[in-house]
Amino acid sequence: MANLRTFISLALVFITIIACTVSYTPENPGTGGSGGSNGGAAGNLPSGADEYGTVVDVIDGDTIDVNIDGQVRRVRYVGVNTPERDEACYGDATNANRALVDGRQVALFRDESNTDRYERLLRNVYTSDGFVNERLVRDGYAEVVLYPPDDGNFERFRQLEQEAARANLNCHATGIFNDGRYDR
Repeated sequence: MANLRTFISLALVFITIIACTVSYTPENPGTGGSGGSNGGAAGNLPSGADEYGTVVDVIDGDTIDVNIDGQVRRVRYVGVNTPERDEACYGDATNANRALVDGRQVALFRDESNTDRYERLLRNVYTSDGFVNERLVRDGYAEVVLYPPDDGNFERFRQLEQEAARANLNCHATGIFNDGRYDR
């Protein structure tokens, strides 16, 4: 009888350890995935990212500076666009982004292109709480933008933008996203 209790206790400990080591894997983190530097070891970040780092500055609603292995790189979110400095809702979108990522560890996934014409890394950005690009669209702080060939999440984002627009969420209430264009 004592052996059975010992066996059951050890089995429960083993199951608990296994359950605690299962990590969050996003539905569609991106089409890239060469591995990155820390393999998702930081918190509950998804594994297989192109890079991992810590956000050191939030530039605006769709651009951040990330410390990646001791080098600060500017990162532009793929597939989304937020208001510019002189446009309505700029501050709200920037603050929403800041609340999601400032000072946090992030996993960065490429879609197709590595950088834009300004040498910013083009990435899908994840924190331990989820997919940042998607969250900004879903919450109405970002609109969908199509920059081929980086279109891995276009349809998904388009649907989320339509839902946010119907609900008149955040920046949608200002009319800033009402031009109906996806190309920028």
